[in-house]
Amino acid sequence: MSLEFSSSGDTPGFGCVIAALDDEACREIIAVLEEPMTVEDIAEATDRPLSTTYRKLDCLTEAGLAEEAVGVREGRHRKSRYVANLEAISIALDDDNELCIDIERSTAFGIWSELQREF
Repeated sequence: MSLEFSSSGDTPGFGCVIAALDDEACREIIAVLEEPMTVEDIAEATDRPLSTTYRKLDCLTEAGLAEEAVGVREGRHRKSRYVANLEAISIALDDDNELCIDIERSTAFGIWSELQREF
């Protein structure tokens, strides 16, 4: 049985997505990312250390399940915010009995992506 993606665009590897979804800390982060949040806010909301939060956000962004949304300037420093950019994930067998994954991306945060480019 081969593994393929059925969604269009640059889709991360199947294993990368499954690994992120299998990780409890990653799932907790996805659950709190209803709106753009800083790493510090995410760490506080999930009761995780900052180092763990950074690692899990790297995993989620690599898997395409979250993205850096907005750079906010605080003095000379840029403060990143992250947001979950998905509506649904489907894993199924296709007509050839090949396992496929489809990630339906959220369009609700399109404005946040545009704002990021302006900073």
